Amino acid sequence: MAQKANVPMIISALRAHYRRCKAPIAKFERSHPDTPFHTLIATILSSRTLDHTTSTACRRLFKAVHNIDDLENIPATKLKKLIYPVGFYKVKTRQLKQLPETLKRLFGGKIPDSAENLMRLPGVGRKTANLVASRAFGKDEICVDTHVHRVNNRLGLVHTKTPLETENGLKQVFPGKYWREINHLFVAFGQTICRPLRPKCEQCPINKYCQYYDFLKYSGKNKRS
Repeated sequence: MAQKANVPMIISALRAHYRRCKAPIAKFERSHPDTPFHTLIATILSSRTLDHTTSTACRRLFKAVHNIDDLENIPATKLKKLIYPVGFYKVKTRQLKQLPETLKRLFGGKIPDSAENLMRLPGVGRKTANLVASRAFGKDEICVDTHVHRVNNRLGLVHTKTPLETENGLKQVFPGKYWREINHLFVAFGQTICRPLRPKCEQCPINKYCQYYDFLKYSGKNKRS
């Protein structure tokens, strides 16, 4: 079972895995610049959408839209076509069109750098806010998605039921210097090794720390993993 003392080894192994894997998140993170504007828009589009679909939509969108003024001026019908088929593209079109006015009214047209203020923007929940704050502004925040939640519960680093519980639990386990890395490391790992179904436990570089793997091994079910 993973323990707090194992965290440096786990992070080191996941960094090595990220460098050599071809996870969809790696392609997604290369699909747009790390500016606050591009990161915010890409992260809004990524909600409930596969990373490769988001990457394709971002490439189309960012050829036409480079800043808040472009987003304000582009017709909604054209914007909708550019981001299709991301999940809930009609809702996201409305949210993106509301974004410039909200930014100007609340923040003088600038994208705020704190998760708390980012959550005041249309289409931005806690996960999106934490990711933008950490990736675009270098803030020490933990972005918890389904992969981060699943993998850390399997490891036994947390025993939680909700993303917020997981975020708070991980902040007790991981030193702050790792928080910004947690999302992309664990997402890449969850997409390629610790998958929702049929995880590749025998190929896992951190299975010696894993509570789930111990259960499979001692119950005789590891051959099915």
